[in-house]
Amino acid sequence: MDLVETLEGGVATLRLNRPEAANALSLAMFDGLIEAIPRLGRDPNVRAIVITGTGRAFCAGGDVKAMQGRTGTLEERYDELQRKHGSILALSQCPKVTIAAINGAAAGAGLVLALACDLRIATQSARFVTSFANVGFAGDFGGSFFLSRLVGPLKAQELYLLSEKIDAQEALRIGLLTRVVPDEAFSDEIARLATRMASGPTAAYRYMKRNFEIARAGTLPEVLAAEAQHQIRLTQTADHAEAVAAFREKRAPVFTGA
Repeated sequence: MDLVETLEGGVATLRLNRPEAANALSLAMFDGLIEAIPRLGRDPNVRAIVITGTGRAFCAGGDVKAMQGRTGTLEERYDELQRKHGSILALSQCPKVTIAAINGAAAGAGLVLALACDLRIATQSARFVTSFANVGFAGDFGGSFFLSRLVGPLKAQELYLLSEKIDAQEALRIGLLTRVVPDEAFSDEIARLATRMASGPTAAYRYMKRNFEIARAGTLPEVLAAEAQHQIRLTQTADHAEAVAAFREKRAPVFTGA
């Protein structure tokens, strides 16, 4: 299977599973992501989502070999690409915390897949490249949107135009990554972080994500109105009540996502 899904302890893991092709994105992967992400977002048993790769790479991006056999009219190919874009849209709109566990190289659309996640944790040995210019493309899957917001528009344009590889420490420095972890500690750190997110106040996380989405394009009055609305809604949740009780009782809260 090109996309392997597992669920353990409230953490759903979607593993890109084409190690022989550096996990280049296949049609089956796109279909799997488009189906799985909204479903996992609705599933009350899922409290956090991890996306990672099998083998030494996270994702090499589009399957360049498959590009040679394109068929169909320009309109048909446009519609097909827009359908594939649904995977990124679903990921960016997912109400659950999403973690890109970047176990190796991330390039092109594979890099964008990581950028669309809430948190990006990479191994020390990971490498990153926009790669689109290298194959005569301008870029797709929303990379210009995500990268501009993470590293700034000038740096994002530089990364696209020069298409130079950067290492994990440079990616961290410019704001592309959340953190970098030694290769030997990577699996443990991902498990620890995913468990922390899954055991946290997931309703609050959902509204945090919505607040920041509004903040990216909204005005201050719009942000204040959204924050007030979400904050008042959260006062009615069991998680808020539990947090208050735990504070009074001087113990750690036990959140259920309710």
